[in-house]
Amino acid sequence: MKAFQIEKLELEGSCVIHNFFSKDSRGGFMKLFERDIYAAGGIDFALNETFVTVSSRNVIRGLHFQRNRPQAKLVSVVQGKVWDVIVDLRPDSDTFRQWLGVELGGDQHKSLYVPRGFAHGFAALEDQTIMVYQCQGAYDKETDTGIRFDDPDLGIRWPVDLTEAIHSERDLELMNFQEYIRNPMVL
Repeated sequence: MKAFQIEKLELEGSCVIHNFFSKDSRGGFMKLFERDIYAAGGIDFALNETFVTVSSRNVIRGLHFQRNRPQAKLVSVVQGKVWDVIVDLRPDSDTFRQWLGVELGGDQHKSLYVPRGFAHGFAALEDQTIMVYQCQGAYDKETDTGIRFDDPDLGIRWPVDLTEAIHSERDLELMNFQEYIRNPMVL
């Protein structure tokens, strides 16, 4: 059995969590969250809601956030593989406007902690990719929004052919980064 390990990332407050995982003749067992272990690792996370997405290869979702009362997120892949992207949207942060991508896969047994104040998105790299989102803070439908995945001011390098990428209509209508600057989220 392997205990949780928390790996700090270069964007302040973000980290990769290497989850508890055990395997035997029956299969495997993975624990995604334990409040006391997270708190000991410097992550204060109180779960409000959990949801699951199933995506086909080449789907790009995001970059999503809530303008008011932004949520912290713990994202995990239980089947398939994604290139998970976070963008620091906190104007007072030393890493404001910087992004990073992390590969998450069902066979890797790790999660990405996305602090409040970040946009989040991903590209599915395999068919039938199943992702679990655990969110801290209430969902606010009125301010649920995002920035386009291909905004040139962010310059995210997605590992999929963008001419073959699959998007929702909503994501294609998201604001650009300059619009966000004029009306940033309230932390």
